[in-house]
Amino acid sequence: MCNKTFNKKGILRVHDRLHSGEHPYRCDVFNKTFISSSCLKVHQRVHTRECPYHCDVCNKAFTAASSLKDHQRVHTGERPYHCDVCSKTFSKRNHLKVHQRVHTGERPYRCDVCSKKFNHKNDLKRHFRYCRNQRP
Repeated sequence: MCNKTFNKKGILRVHDRLHSGEHPYRCDVFNKTFISSSCLKVHQRVHTRECPYHCDVCNKAFTAASSLKDHQRVHTGERPYHCDVCSKTFSKRNHLKVHQRVHTGERPYRCDVCSKKFNHKNDLKRHFRYCRNQRP
């Protein structure tokens, strides 16, 4: 589907779940699902409060190596993700993904009450309180 290649069938099988939406591994506490047993294992550290990855600069602790790598960009200033439209740079892939909605007009978050759409989850949460007259 996306032309990515892998040297092991198991890794390809897990990757294919990104496209199929299959999440066969479930957290018993949060009822949250995952594409692989390793993703579930990393998530379960939330419950055990295990943070085996530490930043060498500020000693902040993380449950996943990828989270530590993202954090270290705070210290290095590295911004490896670039917008193809406006060349804006980002330290996290997800920040780029959210930014690209400015150019595409995508608004994936919809209010169940009035059907108004938003491009940021927090904007929907704020609106929903207003729409339900539940101002904090």
